Amino acid sequence: MKKNNHTPKGKSCLVEPIRNEKDIESIKKLLSNNKRDLLLFCLSINNGLRANDILHLNVADLELVKQDETITIKERKTGKSNILCINRSVYKILRQYLEERKPEPHEYLFKSKKGNNRPLSVSTFGSMVKYWCKSINLAGNYSSHSLRKTWAYQQRVRYGTGIEILMDRFHHSSYSITRRYIGLESKEVCAALLNPI
Repeated sequence: MKKNNHTPKGKSCLVEPIRNEKDIESIKKLLSNNKRDLLLFCLSINNGLRANDILHLNVADLELVKQDETITIKERKTGKSNILCINRSVYKILRQYLEERKPEPHEYLFKSKKGNNRPLSVSTFGSMVKYWCKSINLAGNYSSHSLRKTWAYQQRVRYGTGIEILMDRFHHSSYSITRRYIGLESKEVCAALLNPI
């Protein structure tokens, strides 16, 4: 019997963001000897883009980008323009990866090992994220989409980024959609109620 890893039609399976900074650092440490996977993880958690958009980046898209510069990409799902930023965290790993691997400009940045210059698939990336989280004993439901959510969660919690900026970044039309993305928990709302005014 063929194993089906997809959620049945009509059902939803929400994946979680990685909430704890220590867990993020543990995954970075886990991936420290694999520059491709470390770059993929860091680029994802620092940009909040869909996995498919990140996986379809070519080397030429980023090889000349300087630290703190942005490039415009066209989202594969929506056809809308969005930006990708190479902040200092990503830049350092990007340079190490490119210098170590010396890929051709036409190659995908995250090339599949199956050859023919194909990018990693979203499902393979999802399996990688599950493995990384399991390897650091992180309980919960995680996939490649978790890294998009991690960006939003960390922006809100660590940096106090406003919900309207997150909504704009994700092209969401309502607060409730973004609230689910952020992984807002009731205990956080309760904690806010304890703040004296």
